[in-house]
Amino acid sequence: MSIRKGINYPYGIHVPDKKQLTCDKVIEKMPAPKKVYVSMSQHIGAPAIPIVNVGDKVIKRQLIGEASGVISANVYSSICGTVTAIEDIVIGNGQKMKFVVIENDGGEEQQFFPPMEDFSPASLVERIRLAGIVGLGGAGFPTAVKLSPKTQLDTLIINGAECEPYLTCDYRLMLENTEDIYRGIKYTAQALGIKKIVMGIEANKPLAIKAFEKYDDLDVVVLKKQYPMGSEKHLIYCTTGRKVPCGKMPFDVGVCVQNIKTVIAIKHAIDDNKALSSTVLTVSGDGIKEPKNLRVQMGTPLEDIIEYCGGKLDGTVKVVAGGPMMGKAMTNTVAYTRKTDSGFLFLTQKETSLVSSSNCINCGVCAKNCPMRLMPMYIESYTLAGDYAGAEKYGAMNCIECGSCAYNCPAKRALVQSISLAKSKIKEMKTNGK
Repeated sequence: MSIRKGINYPYGIHVPDKKQLTCDKVIEKMPAPKKVYVSMSQHIGAPAIPIVNVGDKVIKRQLIGEASGVISANVYSSICGTVTAIEDIVIGNGQKMKFVVIENDGGEEQQFFPPMEDFSPASLVERIRLAGIVGLGGAGFPTAVKLSPKTQLDTLIINGAECEPYLTCDYRLMLENTEDIYRGIKYTAQALGIKKIVMGIEANKPLAIKAFEKYDDLDVVVLKKQYPMGSEKHLIYCTTGRKVPCGKMPFDVGVCVQNIKTVIAIKHAIDDNKALSSTVLTVSGDGIKEPKNLRVQMGTPLEDIIEYCGGKLDGTVKVVAGGPMMGKAMTNTVAYTRKTDSGFLFLTQKETSLVSSSNCINCGVCAKNCPMRLMPMYIESYTLAGDYAGAEKYGAMNCIECGSCAYNCPAKRALVQSISLAKSKIKEMKTNGK
């Protein structure tokens, strides 16, 4: 075991933690709801294809959605019950998705994979694929694909930074499920044929750092408390000193990055023969009566979670899916838990800004704070003018949408939304050959 300080990088921002609301809250297992709405789009890539019909009886961890391509993932039932609908629903962030709706019958029957006998890299990757495991840090990229690189890697990095304010689900898992995380890490390294394992944890989590001191084969790196330390490219630099060039991926510099929840899911798939059917998330903010860390079944309605946490308070002005920096504001509370969920925040006026934006004052603060060294003010300007080629020229496609620019903007410009629009338009142009 070695513990060392990570390399500092000079950019990014410092934001209030707001983790004290839930950092000492032990993970509670929320009872399964009366009805779950299981999305077929819980990952990057093509949605899963429903393989059940209305009226079918299903049991917990039964396959109900089959991956529809290489960049896709299986989806499993999270309860026992009857399929009552297969329908498209528009959720609170404006996305339209296909859901399999299952009414809970209170049954306890579960489906398991056969115990593994062959622990070769190919067999491990296949089990991970079957289990429907994706990147649970938010991206949702199918993990089996990530563990099948075309080039040989030499370093596995575990992301224990959890730099988003309010969120503490990874932190609690590092304290409460330390051994599960370690076993999942070892299986991940085995699947990649890697011996060097680095675990990056922010310095504001001393108990989590201490929890992993006992493992001789982990290189624990104490990271400066800084946002966005959990970003892959910055985590790689701060733990290894390697720089991922623009347009390149972590495997181009010989590394693979995995999230805390992802490696736990890998452990459960291999040791316990379980498909992924639940997740751990944080419910926080001054607008919820009882902030908690919860283990919830996939497809649990947000309204049920709100009720379990004592209800929303009258002063709530904004509901956010995810963290306050990279999460998405919701227009309503129509939402159902998915694999990639990290939390739901209920924010009061004191915790958010409802000030209307004004004209850019050309102060350059957004460029000064950008961890990717971009010029967000120019990207936004070109985007608003409809010149997406100009936005691309200024590096729109390299933006990680961390929100550092908008956080400190004195004019309260919606910079991230503009850059996100530019990126989607650029992709559309390239798809259409323009």
